[in-house]
Amino acid sequence: MKSKHDIIWLEKTDSTNDEVRRRISDLDNLSVLSALSQSAGRGQRGNTWSSESGKNLLFSILLRPDVQAYDQFVISQMVSLAVVDLLASHHIEAKVKWPNDIYVEDRKICGILIENSISGKHIATSIVGIGLNVNQTDFDAALPNPTSMSLSNPDEDFDLHILLDEYLDILSEYLERFCNISGGYNRLAQLYKAQMWRLNEYAEYIDNTISQRFIGKIRGISDAGHLIVANEKGELKEFAFKEISFIV
Repeated sequence: MKSKHDIIWLEKTDSTNDEVRRRISDLDNLSVLSALSQSAGRGQRGNTWSSESGKNLLFSILLRPDVQAYDQFVISQMVSLAVVDLLASHHIEAKVKWPNDIYVEDRKICGILIENSISGKHIATSIVGIGLNVNQTDFDAALPNPTSMSLSNPDEDFDLHILLDEYLDILSEYLERFCNISGGYNRLAQLYKAQMWRLNEYAEYIDNTISQRFIGKIRGISDAGHLIVANEKGELKEFAFKEISFIV
């Protein structure tokens, strides 16, 4: 089956995000580069992303969005929600662990790394790297809490090419529905909040700004995409990326 999307498939690369960056002048908006294996896959906070060759979806999307730099978190919201919707279509209930990891219960099934290039007040390009665990069932013991689509739904066989097409269909709908529409971002934020992992549940966190553990409850996100957490006294505090750590 021929894909209707602009997808380049590679056997192996160092990092799909880096590969997109090297080819960026030749790629159009919504171009996709997917590899069966990566030798230097990257995740958030400088972590590596390991994956068994040929088992999982490892891909990057080039976006040239009409989005202001201040609103860049909307890209993370759309990309994350599209993964949640894809999983739901295969009978897997998932949530978004802020800012954009995807969890099934307390296990990570997908990681997302978004690298934006800013020009003036707008995003010039956004390279969206996604690693979705699909058919892998054995993981490195050093990984704390991985899972996959096959582990979450063992009754279904998953084809990587079909899955990627399905994801791009969903993401395209989000881009068309919420970009450049009055009030679209507000509705998008509501949808994202409804899918947040640990929303309104007490859990333990580390406030990295003061190196202190605390019990808190996620209440939502700010307009800038910061995480809003209430402590046990009900006091609210906003956290930017890397300012708070989740204890799983």
